[in-house]
Amino acid sequence: MHNLSVWAKGVSPSPTLAVDAKAKALKAAGESVCGFGAGEPDFDTPEFIKKAAEKALQDGMTKYAPAAGVPALRAAIAEKYARDNGLVDTEANQVIVSPGGKFSCYLAILSVISPGDEVIVPAPYWVSYPEMVKLAGGTAKYITTEMEDGFKISAEQFKAAITDKTRMVILNSPSNPTGAIYTKAELEAIVAIAIEHNIYILSDEIYEYLLYDGVEHFSPASFSKEAENLTITVSGFSKTFSMTGWRLGTLVAPAEIAKAVGSLQSQTSSNATTFAQYGALAALEHWDQSISAVQDMLKHFDRRRIMLLDGLNAISGIECNRSEGAFYLFPRIKNLGMSSMEFADKLLEDKKVAVVPGEAFGAPGYMRLSYATSDEVITEGLKRLNEFCSNIKG
Repeated sequence: MHNLSVWAKGVSPSPTLAVDAKAKALKAAGESVCGFGAGEPDFDTPEFIKKAAEKALQDGMTKYAPAAGVPALRAAIAEKYARDNGLVDTEANQVIVSPGGKFSCYLAILSVISPGDEVIVPAPYWVSYPEMVKLAGGTAKYITTEMEDGFKISAEQFKAAITDKTRMVILNSPSNPTGAIYTKAELEAIVAIAIEHNIYILSDEIYEYLLYDGVEHFSPASFSKEAENLTITVSGFSKTFSMTGWRLGTLVAPAEIAKAVGSLQSQTSSNATTFAQYGALAALEHWDQSISAVQDMLKHFDRRRIMLLDGLNAISGIECNRSEGAFYLFPRIKNLGMSSMEFADKLLEDKKVAVVPGEAFGAPGYMRLSYATSDEVITEGLKRLNEFCSNIKG
């Protein structure tokens, strides 16, 4: 018996990656699987971004880069936040480029959370937040939301959850797993309380460009100087530019926090892959081309969103909110009389349909389906899901 550390023993593997791996294993064994598990666009990275990385390779950009990121990329990210997000005074020294948005989130937490500190995490939450808080020695405190709340916490709930140990609140808008988006007024009310109690805001904005129904995205750091001083904004290139395998995350924070994050990164991953950063730089330098590629992708996502939404709501025992961002739906299945964990297991076993159970997101009784998949998979998956639910009800 190996004597594992408290960290290794305490952390759970990612359930979303586990579902995806199981579905891929079944596919490899020749099964016809309808996979709704992965949070990954099913489009290739735009060609001009790939070409820029190829050119960087040819030009010998194969050595270490500065730990905080290639200077030209950090400057371009600062410009993007000033132009697109209203963070008008952002400078390059406030930007850190990391190997993935996930690592950016972890470094953000690690930079301000000490053992014993509390972090307020609205549920449903992205699977990795609680584990990251745990790895920093902190304690996650949950505020539970339901479909009826639009899966969003109110300023009152936030205020009620604060103790003298509260150090941070995590906001994820657009949300994984629900696709919910906070309005400007909702965010302003939450940010005002964070300022009043001197609480850091980790604002995870990885899905900021994947929006539907004319909704707008707002960055909490743009609201005021006080908000900017307490906000760590995390994003990346994975979802917007279909660059999941490139592992490129971004973090924008007050200079002192950014410097600490850079030091932490220098002792852990060194730097994000050098030549990949030149692909990301091309995405920012050719912004019109990038946004055009995003708009093309969004047309497909939007059609699939409605297709899946209508299909789910037509199944007896399932009810689903209309999401406004990202590429997920988060239907409630409590009326079907089994736990969402059991439901997901049986569904994969009996009908070869892969979904992620709500337990993974701190929301038993729900399940997450990604519509970053083909129309054919959605049509066939809904058919199988309907058959499965009819058998339960029957």
